[in-house]
Amino acid sequence: MEAIPYLAGASAVLGLLLAGFFYNNVKAADPGNDRMVLLMTEIQKGARAFLKQEYVWVSGFVVVMAILIAALIVPAAAITYVIGAVLSAAAGYAGMTVATMANARTTNAAQDGPGKALPIAFRGGAVMGFSVAGLALAGLMLVYILFVLVLEVDDAFEVVTAYGLGASSIALFSRVGGGIYTKAADVGADLVGKVEAGIPEDDPRNPATIADNVGDNVGDVAGMGADLFESYAGSILAPISLVAFAGGLAAENATEPVTISLLVFPMAIALAGMLASIIGSFFVKGGTSTDTKALSKALHMGTNVAMALTVIATVVLAGWLFSDSTFDNSLGLAISVIGGLVAGWALGKTAEFYTSDHFGPVKKIAGQTVTGPATTVLGGVSAGLLSVAASVGLLALGVGVAYWGGEMAFDQIGSLDGGLYGIAVAAIGMLATTGVVVSVDAYGPIADNAGGIAEMAELDPGVREVTDALDSLGNTTAAVAKGFAVGSAALTALALFKSFEFAVAAAGGNLSLNIGEVEVFIGLFIGAMLPFLFAALTIDAVGRAAQQMIEEVRRQFREIPGLREGKEGVIPDSARCVAISTQASLKEMIVPGALAVVVPLVMGFISVDALGGFLAGALVAGFCLAIFMANAGGAWDNAKKYIEAGHHGGKGSESHKAAVVGDTVGDPFKDTSGPAMNILIKVMTIVSLVFASAFVG
Repeated sequence: MEAIPYLAGASAVLGLLLAGFFYNNVKAADPGNDRMVLLMTEIQKGARAFLKQEYVWVSGFVVVMAILIAALIVPAAAITYVIGAVLSAAAGYAGMTVATMANARTTNAAQDGPGKALPIAFRGGAVMGFSVAGLALAGLMLVYILFVLVLEVDDAFEVVTAYGLGASSIALFSRVGGGIYTKAADVGADLVGKVEAGIPEDDPRNPATIADNVGDNVGDVAGMGADLFESYAGSILAPISLVAFAGGLAAENATEPVTISLLVFPMAIALAGMLASIIGSFFVKGGTSTDTKALSKALHMGTNVAMALTVIATVVLAGWLFSDSTFDNSLGLAISVIGGLVAGWALGKTAEFYTSDHFGPVKKIAGQTVTGPATTVLGGVSAGLLSVAASVGLLALGVGVAYWGGEMAFDQIGSLDGGLYGIAVAAIGMLATTGVVVSVDAYGPIADNAGGIAEMAELDPGVREVTDALDSLGNTTAAVAKGFAVGSAALTALALFKSFEFAVAAAGGNLSLNIGEVEVFIGLFIGAMLPFLFAALTIDAVGRAAQQMIEEVRRQFREIPGLREGKEGVIPDSARCVAISTQASLKEMIVPGALAVVVPLVMGFISVDALGGFLAGALVAGFCLAIFMANAGGAWDNAKKYIEAGHHGGKGSESHKAAVVGDTVGDPFKDTSGPAMNILIKVMTIVSLVFASAFVG
């Protein structure tokens, strides 16, 4: 058992080596003609420039937080906080680098059909996937081994938990900043290009297309990578912190066999999931069909294999680690983990039902475009709201199964309740196969970029048909990954919330969650309000940035002779549009990002009871809002693509224009505000946990 943290760390290194293998594999592919290479290079330059500036801005926040943690908690926690932040940023940068390299190579391969293009896009995404999972697990195991097992520092588990806060800090700003960037460019490009000028998506005449393609990489690759890095690390940390804070453990006391079993079980599941993901990634192979069902089957084969292997390994590991007579049934916690994994899969499938054009909701929205933008928007809103009911039901079922499994394993060990531990390990069940889940998610933006390059390089229309088929599937895979992420966020936040309660008690305080008490009642309502305020700020930020982009694109069409008509030799000023998105997103991300840290800190120093109510309200409202926004946005996007495939009049029709309006409304829903909700929930909870002793003191 003592070897599990080291073995988990070794599996993380294997994941990183696989990322290196896939990187070289993608790099060896042909990027195409000179025009394609030029476009790829421009997208790379824009993405690198933005991330460098973003990380410079965020580093100031990280320094302030590190000083606060060192002063109010312990200096060692500031070190682990910085490690978490740096590794999260590194994972995002690595993923962006290969994604901007894989896009042109996917376009070039698409000339030979989807069988050649899909594996390149997937392997490009796999570099992101295994960089995220590998760096997150390697960093966490390094911190655990160093501060808990080797140095046995005071407040060891507060020090380890700060690693998760570092990852969360980068994730929040990366998701918000990248999301504002990509959607400002996307909305501007679509509204002026498709609706006003009547030109195709990614047309080389449109000055916002390069910025739009840069945005896919900084938002949907680097931002998503930082998001899943934080989610994965948090899902492993949650049960560890629950055991530690429930038992009031110091590092030197974390050597009892029962305690070791409970502490290392999440690491063992992460180890199994990493190895399963590595194996599963080799099962993704392209076919000859552009049918999205066939492509979906090929792409999801890796995830399905990884999940099946993880289930088998979980049963074996639980039987080994919980064979002690202290535990009533060794299979109980295996049921919790598998319940979490199945619930995450079911949440993903629910998202697929509401966002794929193979099912009723998207076809219904596409039908509503016939009567204009208003009915299109109403259809997307209702589909998103309906999806919340199904998702909450599945989450409740998953929580119930996880709690039952935990209770089956043990009733109570010290202050630790078996059911709550079961819920905590269910979160790692959802994200055990993060390596391959992120690979499939990051595939989407690469396919989207490939389509953009095909259009801008003026390749044969058949190439765009192949990339559009890949891209349509990418919208669905993104929705599935968001289902996993937000589901795990709810379970992780619940476990961290219980750890916060134990940490308050350990510091000599007493946390009340009685809503009959005025502090708790006020906190509950403020917590429920905050996700809506956060969503309003981020959507408004996209709106303001998009407005600047629209004015700039209109100006260029108006003032550059021959641009709109496509006169030979006339090229748009794409650099200006890139600069608008960059400046707007960096400026606009500060207030929403700071809210998630400042509000719980202020409330905690006023009243821990109010903070407890606040966290409960934010968890419930944030989960529901995240599901609504992600699924409504995905449904609008695929309704537009369904029409572009030739239904209801096809491209250029009035239905298409209405669908574009719906899509632009949904863009900040699904790619800015919605995905950031799950980070918001966890950032506020983990900030409260890390600073719990300071609040009471």
